[in-house]
Amino acid sequence: MKTLPIVWQRLVSGGETCPRCSGTGDEVERAYQQLRKQLMPLGIEPVLETREIDDAAFKANPSESNRIWIAGRPMEEWVNASVGSSQCCSVCGDSNCRTVDVGGTTYEVVPEELLVKAGLIAALTLNAGQDNR
Repeated sequence: MKTLPIVWQRLVSGGETCPRCSGTGDEVERAYQQLRKQLMPLGIEPVLETREIDDAAFKANPSESNRIWIAGRPMEEWVNASVGSSQCCSVCGDSNCRTVDVGGTTYEVVPEELLVKAGLIAALTLNAGQDNR
């Protein structure tokens, strides 16, 4: 069975994360479950890995928090999105944190639908690349 790696990372400070990352975490889990249902019959198994970054890594580069990769590429590449930033809250302090912009809409919490779309596109690419060997 082929695997489709999905990696999501976010700031965790003192066991806490911000509402933006918490919401994205819920969306990532729902998207993962949807992708499992849709891809397992095709012989592709999504594999979800969640990572934590600490305060020092976050302060050095806040845009690394709430970041998602699918099949080794940033999620944004699969759906022609761009990365932006906006003021966050709670454990993030006054940092500007990652947002995703798609077709004129800015998301602070990455929605399940966008993640599923990116996962399906990545799976098609994975399938096509391995079928041609």
